[in-house]
Amino acid sequence: MKTTCFLLLVFLFFRLFPGGHSGNGTSRPAVVNIGALFTFESSIGRVAKIAIGEAVKDVNANSSILPGTILKVQMQNTNCSGFVGMVEALQFMETDTVAIIGPQSSVVAHIISHVANELQVPLLSFAATDPTLNSLQFPFFIRTTHSDTYQMAAVVEIVDFYNWKQVTAIYIDDDYGRNGLSALGDKLAERRCKISYKVGIPPESGANSSDTMDLLVKVAMMESRVIVLHVYPQKGFEIFSMANYLGMMGNGYVWIATDWLSSVLDSAPLDSDTMEKIQGVLVLRQHTADSDRKKAFISRWNSGGFPGLNSYGLFAYDSVWLVAQAIDKFFNQGGVISFSNDSRLSAGGDSNLHLDAMSIFNDGKLLLKNILQGDFVGLTGRIKFESDRSLVLPAYDVINVVGTGFRRVGYWSNYSGLSTVTPETLYTSPPNRLSADQQLYSVIWPGETSVKPRGWVFPNNGKQLRIGVPIRVSYKEFVSPVRGTSDKFQGFCIDVFTAALNLLQYPVPYQFVPVGDGKKNPSYTDIVNSVYTGVLDAAIGDIAIVTNRTKIVDFSQPYVASGLVVVVPFRKLNTGAWAFLRPFSPIMWIVTGCFFLAVGIVVWILEHRINDEFRGPPKRQIITVLWFSLSTLFFAHRENTVSTLGRMVLLIWLFVVLIINSSYTASLTSILTVQQLFSPIKGIESLKEGDDPIGYQTGSFAEYYLGEELRIPKSRLIELGSPEEYAAALQKGPKNGGVAAIVDERPYVELFLASQCTFRIVGQEFTKSGWGFAFPRDSPLAVDISTAILELSENGDLQRIHDKWLVGSSCSSETSEIESDRLHLKSFVGLFLICGVACFVALVIYFVEVIRKLYRTEPNEALESGQGSSSRSRSIHRLLSIMNEKKDTSKKGRSSKRRKLETSLSDNSRLGEFEKNEKREMEMEIPRRNMNGNGISPE
Repeated sequence: MKTTCFLLLVFLFFRLFPGGHSGNGTSRPAVVNIGALFTFESSIGRVAKIAIGEAVKDVNANSSILPGTILKVQMQNTNCSGFVGMVEALQFMETDTVAIIGPQSSVVAHIISHVANELQVPLLSFAATDPTLNSLQFPFFIRTTHSDTYQMAAVVEIVDFYNWKQVTAIYIDDDYGRNGLSALGDKLAERRCKISYKVGIPPESGANSSDTMDLLVKVAMMESRVIVLHVYPQKGFEIFSMANYLGMMGNGYVWIATDWLSSVLDSAPLDSDTMEKIQGVLVLRQHTADSDRKKAFISRWNSGGFPGLNSYGLFAYDSVWLVAQAIDKFFNQGGVISFSNDSRLSAGGDSNLHLDAMSIFNDGKLLLKNILQGDFVGLTGRIKFESDRSLVLPAYDVINVVGTGFRRVGYWSNYSGLSTVTPETLYTSPPNRLSADQQLYSVIWPGETSVKPRGWVFPNNGKQLRIGVPIRVSYKEFVSPVRGTSDKFQGFCIDVFTAALNLLQYPVPYQFVPVGDGKKNPSYTDIVNSVYTGVLDAAIGDIAIVTNRTKIVDFSQPYVASGLVVVVPFRKLNTGAWAFLRPFSPIMWIVTGCFFLAVGIVVWILEHRINDEFRGPPKRQIITVLWFSLSTLFFAHRENTVSTLGRMVLLIWLFVVLIINSSYTASLTSILTVQQLFSPIKGIESLKEGDDPIGYQTGSFAEYYLGEELRIPKSRLIELGSPEEYAAALQKGPKNGGVAAIVDERPYVELFLASQCTFRIVGQEFTKSGWGFAFPRDSPLAVDISTAILELSENGDLQRIHDKWLVGSSCSSETSEIESDRLHLKSFVGLFLICGVACFVALVIYFVEVIRKLYRTEPNEALESGQGSSSRSRSIHRLLSIMNEKKDTSKKGRSSKRRKLETSLSDNSRLGEFEKNEKREMEMEIPRRNMNGNGISPE
């Protein structure tokens, strides 16, 4: 259809203007023709017409640009008509036009760009901001201003800066408005915001004031109070007038107008009545850098009596300079302005369309390349194109309409976001998009208030919020219907919700919607899904905040800490006849006994050769070892240790015994004086490893967690609906059709244990969560309710509500634990390790000494007995003999023994007898020493 219309328009044109033109010129012609297409009577067009004329004058007056060549511009008024614009674009071909400045309108640009592509004439638009005008579809279209993609990014950052989540968009329903709105929606989605309602206004040709009024009435009934206005000036002021009439320019509203409004405000002063209707509006304006050249041009502009200069006029001026520099470079490269007919269009035979008259700029691609490579500083700042053909460093001024004028409250740049510092200053520093560093000056909002509007209200359409409330059949202290009513509820959760609502600065119309059949607790996951699907506007009650629910809805701040715990029955441990064994675990008793025996053996080995108390017949030595090792428990051992190694081992062992004794005494005291409780289940891990049935509450997320997260078979999970069923199932036990334990959330369990003193919690909470109120995603009410809950917590009201509904436990006097903490081996591993290492080291030193003595005596014995085949057996026998024989004591030792004996003897006769014995022993010692001289040990 579009192709047919295009060909029809071309046919009409060549009927009106027969005869094609094809010419060839010199490389530097005397005149170069460019065209300009825009709407003369618009606020942008009036300024652009003057700016383009001034730019042509400046180019022709500058000898460094196009020397010897006059740049000539032919301007045509498109009247915002695509048809007229295309006809006028074709007319430019009659004058060998090499480039066209414009068009102003995005709608016209879409149509003319097809002509520019076909005729290969660059099209430089200083005002067509439609984001879909891209180089892929229109390679000869060049945007010399900023795309609405950046303008909408600036709008979204303002919305996000003030923490608004939804906006209402009013747009003109054509290419300019629709595509700009699409860019707005994409940018909002990046910040988790959205367009909650959009209103398309018909273009001027189809506009109707009554229809526009009806649309604004619908906007007034919507929830969002942040309105983005993206239209043309005439329609924009009409909307502001109607909005003022409807009271939509008052307190609580936010209006953000795109740069159509700033172009009007900059072009001419508005009358006081119009200014009164747009008070408090935020407006975007394309930022142009301050420079001496710009100031000089503005001064010249003002002295010429022209209308106010807006940013589009500056971009139009720079567009002419961009073309002039590209043409100059084109000539320097040897480019020639020449046109030719398109052979594809002349192949139509006898067609009456005369398409063969259409001429194509032969070197249009070279000129296009030079334009895109342009890089200079103009009145608007640096003119340079990115790879996607957009101008570098897009930026906008954020202005606020106040009084009879406006004031700038900040800037937005694609480089660093919102700031009160000029973008040119920020370009010298690394980019910073941290939310904490985004800044704007204070704004005077509609209604002449400096307080930031909330940005939303409840829809003014008589609809109340449908808030789902579960009908519980157990634990009704949390939430339950008021007897005799169907839509009134009471309980801890209800009081928290109503208290939070009372702290809000605005009324919330709502109605409670009961969920459940009253026979069993409803599924809380189903309630949350109803909020997600829009069946309910919110849900309150004892709703746990868990991962799979947070993926589809938003929760308020938790008002109760929660988590899954394990409840089990217990039995009391009586202090019977064998209570003295309970302080130590069985393995502890075994290891301790082994160490007693091992230390006794080690000391015997170390003392046997030199200590008479550790010598004697085997039976006596075994009794000595056992007695010595066990008597150390009471520090009552009577055997003295003589060797250094033996004393070291004994010292360390006595320290270990001291610690064991003290720990045993303390534990036994606790067992005998404090009532002890016992349960075979110690927590979720021991419960998971068994195969006993587990109970959970109907509707609780515990079923999902146990089955999906912990992988417990569903055959083990038993659904229970009330505290009475909890108690009965636990008392029966797994062998009698009951359960081994209950897994439920802590608030329920605490309420259950308040009246059930025969059950206890074991282990720790194995999930951490809380209870909150569920709202749809990005609901502003969720944020305000969360703030109110925090305030309730800080002022103590939340605790008072808790104390009102959730009474203290009647079993609070029970201070017993589920099971007394026995003394386990792991608590003494370090002590046993030290003692074991000491024993090992002492034995190593002892055996090294014995083996050295063995090697000293073996060679002499071998010489006497010869080299027999039983040398190995003799070595072993000799080793045992060395270990068993009495070690010779030193002279000092004998003198000490003699003094002992002398003291013990009471008469001279015994002393004489002792001397005779001593003399006889000395005489026997002489032969032994002679043998030692022959290399044989006396031992």
